[in-house]
Amino acid sequence: MSERSPAPGSLALVESLVNTLDLETGGDSLDTPEGRARFGLTRDELPDARALRESLRATLLAHAGHPPHREVSPLSELLTQAPLYVAVDERDGSATLAPADGAPLLSRVAAAVAEALVAGTWNRLKACEAVTCHWAYYDRSPAGRGRWCSMQVCGARAKMRRYRAKEQ
Repeated sequence: MSERSPAPGSLALVESLVNTLDLETGGDSLDTPEGRARFGLTRDELPDARALRESLRATLLAHAGHPPHREVSPLSELLTQAPLYVAVDERDGSATLAPADGAPLLSRVAAAVAEALVAGTWNRLKACEAVTCHWAYYDRSPAGRGRWCSMQVCGARAKMRRYRAKEQ
C-alpha cells in the first residue's frame, strides 16, 4: 500500500477504486457497506464494479510496462457502455465530459479517464510491479519511470530479493 499522495483530479477515483482490493491479504473494501457507499454501489452492482476494477488494474500495469495480472475484459470494451455528454458552463464557456446517466461508477470512471487524457496525466497512473501488490499509484517521478507504489515496502522487498539472488 502506498504512502504516496493521491492522484490528481478525477484520477483519484480510478486510483481509489483499484485500491479497494488488497492482493496481499485478499481484503476487499467493496465487501463492506461503507466501501460500497464510497462509490455509490449496491450489492447487485458488485460484479460489474469488480470487473471494471480489474480491467483498470490491467491497464495501469500496462502503463508501467507489465503484462496483465490475469485475463480481464478490455477496458475499452467496458467504457463503450458509459454514456457521457459535453457539459458547457454558461458563465465561462468551459467544457467537461460528464456522466449522462446519473453518475454511475462506470460513467464517472470514463469521464475521469477522458479528463486525464486531456490533462496528459492518464499514463502516469500506474500499478505497482510487485505481484503481491499491484496497488495503483500516481507516478510523480521526473522521468515517469516509477516502479513501485512504495520504495519503503515493495521497492525495498524487490531490491532485497535481487541482492539475495546475487549472493547465492
